Amino acid sequence: MNIPLAERLRPKNLEDYIGQSHLVGKQTVFRQAMDSGVLPSVILWGPPGVGKTTLAQIIAQQLKRDIYTLSAINSGVKDVREVIEKAKNRGLFGTESPVLFIDEIHRFSKSQQDSLLGAVETGIVTLIGATTENPSFEVIPALLSRCQVYTLEHFSKEDLQNLLQRAVSEDEKLVHKDITIREDKALLRLSGGDARKLLNVFELIVNSQSSLKIVIDDELVNKHAQQVLTSYDKGGEQHYDIASALIKSIRGSDPNAAVYWLARMIDGGEDAKFIARRLLISASEDIGNSNPTALIMANNCFQAVSTIGMPESRIILSQCASYLASSEKSNAAYAAINKAMVAVKQMGSLSVPLHLRNAPTQLMKDLDYGKDYKYAHDYANNFVAQEFLPEGLKGHTFFEPGNNPREAAMREFLKIRWKDKYGY
Repeated sequence: MNIPLAERLRPKNLEDYIGQSHLVGKQTVFRQAMDSGVLPSVILWGPPGVGKTTLAQIIAQQLKRDIYTLSAINSGVKDVREVIEKAKNRGLFGTESPVLFIDEIHRFSKSQQDSLLGAVETGIVTLIGATTENPSFEVIPALLSRCQVYTLEHFSKEDLQNLLQRAVSEDEKLVHKDITIREDKALLRLSGGDARKLLNVFELIVNSQSSLKIVIDDELVNKHAQQVLTSYDKGGEQHYDIASALIKSIRGSDPNAAVYWLARMIDGGEDAKFIARRLLISASEDIGNSNPTALIMANNCFQAVSTIGMPESRIILSQCASYLASSEKSNAAYAAINKAMVAVKQMGSLSVPLHLRNAPTQLMKDLDYGKDYKYAHDYANNFVAQEFLPEGLKGHTFFEPGNNPREAAMREFLKIRWKDKYGY
C-alpha cells in the first residue's frame, strides 16, 4: 500500500506534534483540558496543513475515545444521524461518548449543522470541527455557542525544517536513502507554511531521483516545481495561491487577470461564498473611501451569491471582481487601523479624557465625567475644535487620505475644519 509521506509521519501523540505551542503547550488551557480528560466540543480554525486533523485524532486517543470521521464535502444529514445513532447505542453500555470529527465543517449547510445540535448539547458526541474559514461566518450561532474555538497558526520556518529532518531521519522508507538537504528555501516557498504540501513536494522530489544518494538543493526543487505545482493544482492545493492572485489582480487594477483567476477558482469548485468574502475584504482594504460604493457592491454580491448559488453566481462574482479591479484604489483606511493597532499595543490602555467620558450617574458627574465636552451640533457647521485623542497621542496621525478625487475632498474638508492639525 502506497501511503503518502505526510500520512506516514502523522504524529500519534502530543510529544511528537510539531507547532501550535500556544494550544498544546503544557501550561495552556487547551492542554490542561486534555490532560484532565474533560474537553468540550471544539472548532479548530486554521489554514490547510497545520495539523487540525492530526490534533483531532490525538485528542480522541488521549481521551481514550472512539472517533468517527465525516467530511463535509461528501457527507449529508443522513450520515450525521447514523453516526449519532451509533454514539447513542455506545452510551447505553456505559462507555464514554465518542469524538465526532467533521473536516471542513464550514461546507455543512444550516440543516446539516442543525442536525448536530442535540447530540452536542446532550454530550452524546464530543464534536471536533475543522475549518479553514472564520467560524463566525460559517458555523451557525447555536452550534458555535456550544463549542470552544481554537485558532491554529501557520508553521514557522523552524517547524517546517524540523519536519523535513524528521522525514529524513525517521521515515521508514526514506531512512534507507542517503538524503542531504543542502538548501530548503525553494521547498519552504512552495509549501506556503502547509506541512502536508511540504512533505508531498519533498516526497515527489525524492522519488524523482533514481540514486540512493540524494542532495536536495533549490536548483533541483525548482527544476521539478512545475510538475509538482501542476499535480497540486488538480487536487486544489493552490487554493490560497489563486485566491491571492485574484486579490492582487484587483489591487493592481487589472480586470482581465481578476476575471481569469476568478474563473480558475470557479472551475476548481471553490465555494462561491469564500470568493465573495475575499471580494468584500478587498473592497475595503484596497479601495476604501476612494470609492465607498465598492463596499456596497461587494456586500450586495455576497448577499446575492448566498441566495442564488452556483452556477449563476459566477456572473455576479465576475461583475463584482471586474468593478473592483476597475475602481480607484486606496488603502488609507487599512493603513490607518494598522497604525492605530500598533499604537494600542505600544501605549497600552490610555485613559479616556474626562470630557469624553459617559456620565450616567451623579457621582460620575461630580467627578467631572463629561465636563467641558462640546456638543458639535451646537456650533456652526456642526463642528468645534476639541481634543479627542488620549493624553500621549495628541497630534498623532493615523488616517492619511489617499491621492484620489474622493479622498482629496476628504482631505480638504479636514483641513478646513482642523487647520494645521489635519494639514497633511
